[in-house]
Amino acid sequence: MDETKAAPPPGGKLGAAIAGGVIGALLVAAALIFIAPQFLSSRIVREGLLSEPQILSDAADALRDQQFAPVINAQRAAIETPFASSWKGASKPDVTIVEFYDYACPYCKASNPHVDRLIAEDKGLRIVYRELPILGPNSLTAARLALTASKQGRFMQFHDALWAAGRPSPETLARAAEASGIRPVAQEDPAIEAELRKNFKIAGELGATGTPVFIVGNRVMNGAVGYEALKKAVEDARS
Repeated sequence: MDETKAAPPPGGKLGAAIAGGVIGALLVAAALIFIAPQFLSSRIVREGLLSEPQILSDAADALRDQQFAPVINAQRAAIETPFASSWKGASKPDVTIVEFYDYACPYCKASNPHVDRLIAEDKGLRIVYRELPILGPNSLTAARLALTASKQGRFMQFHDALWAAGRPSPETLARAAEASGIRPVAQEDPAIEAELRKNFKIAGELGATGTPVFIVGNRVMNGAVGYEALKKAVEDARS
């Protein structure tokens, strides 16, 4: 009985090698089609994050903005409407920065020149100051005196004088009160106490981790973020 043998690939060993190479190439191509996208995408992401770590920070900021935007929008009037004269800048602003701060906070003091610079440069900008005295009894006394000055239309004078005088103490508070023309003793005032309670409530709802806290548009910015970051937030809010 004759047995029919399979014909060898054309070209003998060379043809077999070519055929094997083609099959191998096809298998590699198939592997790349089905496997590579997952591998390459994760590798690309990793390399992108290593070369541009700011991506992580930007993503975190975007998530935080998305989280707190409904809270801000629901209370925007309460957040952006100043207590008495506790504001600087434009009387009819198109953008408002709200700062929660403590006079005993060194980061708040470091941020103060940046805020003043923005006000000087941007005639459509208003800064609303909200007291958040978290650093002890002198902070609380300073906040009450600032709000007392605010009710008398003397907030800016007291605010600037106390930053210039130094960390809140009986001596620096007395100097700031004298410079702003108010009595150096904080008075019991239901309106002032209500303002402080409101500020603590809003700051807590916005995820404040300390002072300062800035709110610009729908953005919550914790810490001394600096002039450039604040300016960029104002530009984003305006656009």
